[in-house]
Amino acid sequence: MAQITVEKTALEGVLVLTPKVFGDARGWFFESWTDRDYRAAGVDVTFVQDNQSFSEEKGTLRGIHFQNGEHAQAKLVRCTRGAVVDYAVDLRKGSPSYAQWVSVELSEENKLQFFIPRGFGHAFFTLTDNVEFCYKADNYYNYESDRSIRWNDPEIGISWPAPETGLTLSDKDRGAPLLANSDCSFVCAD
Repeated sequence: MAQITVEKTALEGVLVLTPKVFGDARGWFFESWTDRDYRAAGVDVTFVQDNQSFSEEKGTLRGIHFQNGEHAQAKLVRCTRGAVVDYAVDLRKGSPSYAQWVSVELSEENKLQFFIPRGFGHAFFTLTDNVEFCYKADNYYNYESDRSIRWNDPEIGISWPAPETGLTLSDKDRGAPLLANSDCSFVCAD
């Protein structure tokens, strides 16, 4: 019996996964990855790398990130401490949902996971201080293929939460190009 439930989103292939959590007086337990169950749920990839990030301040924005070309990555992400709003953006030219986005709140409490296939950008915004965020990736990180799209690109039009004390961005994200000026090479397979 599968230990997850799956919710499809408005973007084809982007999924919200809810693990079955077992709890008792000691605490809780859940399977964060079981190849058989996740493949049956539509996450039919082989993960080769796990990543973890820490964001100290509420109001930190990371993204919109992707790896170009043959180094593209599918990701399964979750928040293990604190809370974020997580975003997937369709960057596949020719896709009916090109430049559209979906979001989901991920937190240590809800234990939701978000699957983002290749061809999509990824970003998140921290809702709390001291956020720990985990990624499974199906391709290795490649510095030369690492790309970003500007977080406030009007063509994409993400509705970010309003930061209470200002937005924390990296220099990379602050200087990222607009989608129209990007060398993003994703094309819809349909």
